[in-house]
Amino acid sequence: QREFPFVHRSKSYWFKLDLEKFQKIYSDLIDGDRPMSEREARDKALQQSGAIKRIANCHPRPLYFQRNALTDESWYYFRVECPWGDTTKNTITGSALASATEFKKRLMSMANGAQWTGTTEQLDAILAKHFPIRTVETINFVGYAKEHEAYVLGDFAVKGGKVYQRNDEDFFELGRTALKTLSQSTQLHINNTPSDYRTDWAQLIHTSFGAKGVIALAFWLGSLFAEQIRAKDKSFPFLEIVGEAGAGKSTLIEFMWKLLGRNDEEGFDPAKSSAAGRARRFVQVANLPVVLIESDRDAEGGNKAKQFDWDELKTAYNGRSVRATGVKNMGSDTYEPPFRGSIVISQNAAVSGSDAIMQRIVHLFFTKEGQTRDTFAAAKALEGMKIDNVSRFILEATSREAELLKLFGQQSPYYFDQIHAMPEVRSLRIAQNHAQVAALVDCLGPNGLGLYPVEVLDQAHALIAQMAVERQQAINADHPLVEEFWETVEYLERTRVENVLDHNDGRGHIAINLKEFEKLAADHHFRFDMRELKRQLKSSKAHKFVASNHPIYSKTRPNGGTVKCWLFDRG
Repeated sequence: QREFPFVHRSKSYWFKLDLEKFQKIYSDLIDGDRPMSEREARDKALQQSGAIKRIANCHPRPLYFQRNALTDESWYYFRVECPWGDTTKNTITGSALASATEFKKRLMSMANGAQWTGTTEQLDAILAKHFPIRTVETINFVGYAKEHEAYVLGDFAVKGGKVYQRNDEDFFELGRTALKTLSQSTQLHINNTPSDYRTDWAQLIHTSFGAKGVIALAFWLGSLFAEQIRAKDKSFPFLEIVGEAGAGKSTLIEFMWKLLGRNDEEGFDPAKSSAAGRARRFVQVANLPVVLIESDRDAEGGNKAKQFDWDELKTAYNGRSVRATGVKNMGSDTYEPPFRGSIVISQNAAVSGSDAIMQRIVHLFFTKEGQTRDTFAAAKALEGMKIDNVSRFILEATSREAELLKLFGQQSPYYFDQIHAMPEVRSLRIAQNHAQVAALVDCLGPNGLGLYPVEVLDQAHALIAQMAVERQQAINADHPLVEEFWETVEYLERTRVENVLDHNDGRGHIAINLKEFEKLAADHHFRFDMRELKRQLKSSKAHKFVASNHPIYSKTRPNGGTVKCWLFDRG
């Protein structure tokens, strides 16, 4: 070859042979005063006519090609070795490899002090030595990749019950599949050393939080299989962990995160995030929980825009997209990534929303009742546990995926029949949600991970049955604002001689003019957010809503006349 690149001591060089100079020197040596053999003349002429030039003060080398199929973006993954000891790995786009100028810019931003001084032709020649290179499949989240039936969890991956470690080139070789995640938002730090792993934390959870802690742990375990459960049952419930301040909710959730390899993590406040920010949060993980915290603000007298609408989450129950965004092209394409994780809600007040969202929730209410020195000591022990001693749990669970899902599939129909047979539970959705959690409790027992004896499982199952009944009662009850409205109506009519609110005077539908109600309530020092009240009154159950602003002839006004009223059944 007349010219070619080579590497010496982590620097890149270019050799070029000047043929004209070679021929001239060769002829002079052959015909000179001291004649040489052809071989000697050729070797000496080659030494004097070959030019070596440094084209980079480092050694950039492409490792593989990676593409994001959803966004149609692609990159080449490079390793840059520097003679002063630094080694950097990062991506370079195809456009940056198309010219020496762009490559120089990217190289300088990748590695401290790295510089390219060669030409575009020299860059093309270097790349030609390596291309074509292998392609690595990518995902843009952390967790379970359904298409590859594999978990990508920080430095480890799990597929078919086997744990794989990330290689030196930052991807996982899972049989014939090469896979990596592009997400940098969710960092999992997992210690897979068996001698470091402790299991006494399971008993500490039961000591500190009782059956409620066991149920929360079962849901956390189920989150690791949310995609598989949705594929079978078409849904996966939301978990609501609420209760009194100081009841230990944060302690429990932060420890649960340690089991999955996240330290000092609790969740995010949806009321402090934009709709776009929330949508990104929901697609960052698969088969991992998304925890929403402290979104129960009282908007009275405040900014209502700060309240979070729980109905945004309805589609996440079935694994469908939470929010659609437009694709930046000249067409009308939209990007609607599915929801792949689970939802956990943690706050002081219970969620108050539509029947649709209330039916999707499994509700755990924590109180300070029953707290003792022993429970406090157990909670403190959980807080003090290091992530290196418990994070192997996520690998233990995911590597037994087939076994645990088989047990879940056997137990879930059994608990569904049990719960739905209870006369107090009429909703199929409530029965299914609680049956799924009950089956996940069994996965913690002797036939599953072996963390709890049968006696503890029985306590959890009894509590789950009670939770299902209470959830049905919550669905049957009116919204607190509607309850307060009817209590106020009853109070106002009881404290006045004449019937001032019901324009039908006790006959037919209840007919109330809301402007009159607002004025009379204010006279008695009751305050209502009328916009929110009008929205909630349409879901009234104690007195079923019939119509709004319906003109009727008043039977209570002395002079009669037509009044626009909201009509309700007397019930």
